Amino acid sequence: MATEGQVPAAGPQMPNPAQRDYYFVRSFVAGGVAGCCAKSTIAPLDRVKILLQAQNPHYKHLGVFATLRAVPKKEGYLGLYKGNGAMMVRIFPYGAIQFMAFENYKKMLSKQLGISGHIHRLMAGSLAGMTAVICTYPLDVIRARLAFQVKGEHRYTGIANAFQTIYRKEGGVSGFYRGLTPTIIGMAPYAGFSFFTFGTLKSLGLAHAPELLGRPSSDNPDVLVLKTHVNLLCGGVAGAIAQTISYPLDVARRRMQLGTVLPDSEKCLTLTKTLKYVYGQYGVKKGLYRGLSLNYIRCVPSQAVAFTTYEFMKQVLHLN
Repeated sequence: MATEGQVPAAGPQMPNPAQRDYYFVRSFVAGGVAGCCAKSTIAPLDRVKILLQAQNPHYKHLGVFATLRAVPKKEGYLGLYKGNGAMMVRIFPYGAIQFMAFENYKKMLSKQLGISGHIHRLMAGSLAGMTAVICTYPLDVIRARLAFQVKGEHRYTGIANAFQTIYRKEGGVSGFYRGLTPTIIGMAPYAGFSFFTFGTLKSLGLAHAPELLGRPSSDNPDVLVLKTHVNLLCGGVAGAIAQTISYPLDVARRRMQLGTVLPDSEKCLTLTKTLKYVYGQYGVKKGLYRGLSLNYIRCVPSQAVAFTTYEFMKQVLHLN
């Protein structure tokens, strides 16, 4: 460090490419671990949500908690985790891309476009969510198909078989992108409001009650981070608000993803047709918002764990 009055011989030393790559890898891992921890926490609830959203004939007459009890009786306790292998394959890159993209979009909007304040969190979150969805969408389709299967009526034997079958019988690559439009449209408000709410609560908490809600980061004492229980609370609130706004689009997405698995698949070919069909056939409460009570139960711990784990991993991997 140069003393006062001295002129350094060269400008600030820039990190070499290896250091930048290492930071990229650490950032990628932090987001991936956060996503996996979040989804593993609520895997049984995710399975039930898919069964209820798509009106599975074995469980469509049941509610959330009745389905949670019925699945282990019919398919064993591992039935609650059906499709979770595909979910883990998908969620690591999804979480990694989403969190990493959020940080980069936030910097880009602030530095290059001059957009700052709360609005840049909303925009960066929306862009990050859409980026992650597009990159990992085929794995989401596979996971939904596997989770929808019921013991004794399997159409797919596993992840690889599902890939092969969909590719051969449903139009090649396009078969893996059924429901992409409602997913992207739904992800924009979901991810946007999720990151926006968490980031806003975090900044307000650290600004107005730093001693009560915050503590120094373990990898950088100059940086304040939220305490763990406050992180969990902020993440849960963020998830609940985001889910309420985007849930009908999530229902449409699932029905379109399941495609030929459903007997009424020809009525769910586009976003508009799917929303009209579900509303006309089942109404708002039992159609567009079917399973929402379960989503409140699952999204609160999921988002709480995701944001808390990500903040923890940032400290462990020295990203602050």
